[in-house]
Amino acid sequence: MIFLRQLLPLFFLPVGVCILLVLAGLRLNRQRLIWLGLAVLWVSSTPLASDLMMRAAEGWTERIEANVVSEADAIVVLSGGRVVPPGETAASEWIDADRFFGGLDLFRAGKAPLLIFTGGLVPGTVSEGEFLAGHAKAMGVPPDAILTTGLVTNTAEEARAVGSLLGERKAAAANQESSPRVLLVTSAFHMPRARRLFERSGLTVLPFPVDFQVSASGGFNLLDLLPNAGALRRAEIAWRETYGQLYYSVVQ
Repeated sequence: MIFLRQLLPLFFLPVGVCILLVLAGLRLNRQRLIWLGLAVLWVSSTPLASDLMMRAAEGWTERIEANVVSEADAIVVLSGGRVVPPGETAASEWIDADRFFGGLDLFRAGKAPLLIFTGGLVPGTVSEGEFLAGHAKAMGVPPDAILTTGLVTNTAEEARAVGSLLGERKAAAANQESSPRVLLVTSAFHMPRARRLFERSGLTVLPFPVDFQVSASGGFNLLDLLPNAGALRRAEIAWRETYGQLYYSVVQ
């Protein structure tokens, strides 16, 4: 399963597809395959194509204000925003803070009485959930309004952990009339897959996408047709998310 979920897609991302096509072209003496591989890499590396792929992965959604969303039982902030840099300090640094501050904005807007951080693994230090819970408390969120899950390694585990956590609280409150409603905070490109998994865990999901990868201010220019590393990175994220959705549709 680990191979299917993590390793196999590497061969079907733009660079992997290019290499496979070039090798096949060389082995079969087919120049068309070589040119096709180079074309895949070139197109995927252009801002024009990669931005379209990313917006499709994001479901063409848009950023919304916290004060206009509906109320829920809990705000769930998914892990994925911290990294431990090299060195002996084991300090935890931000990769992206949008998820954390998106959840905080929703809580401050009074959209839910509970703020849940998932316990993503950050090697060498406390879980991401524990770290973000400490940040939230330092910024004025009451400790009794914060929950964290146990350690989780992927989105499916996050969904199951949150579903179990809220299911237990609902049972304790003797309220079984409806499934728990959660405001789900994660990167826009990750939201379609995350929403599906959380709904499978018996939760009603109100999406609050953040961390958009394509700027609304950009207009077309000739540089959008020239390849660059940033565009290739966005294309690979979009392809990977598409494969992730396919994986959970077929396997689970």
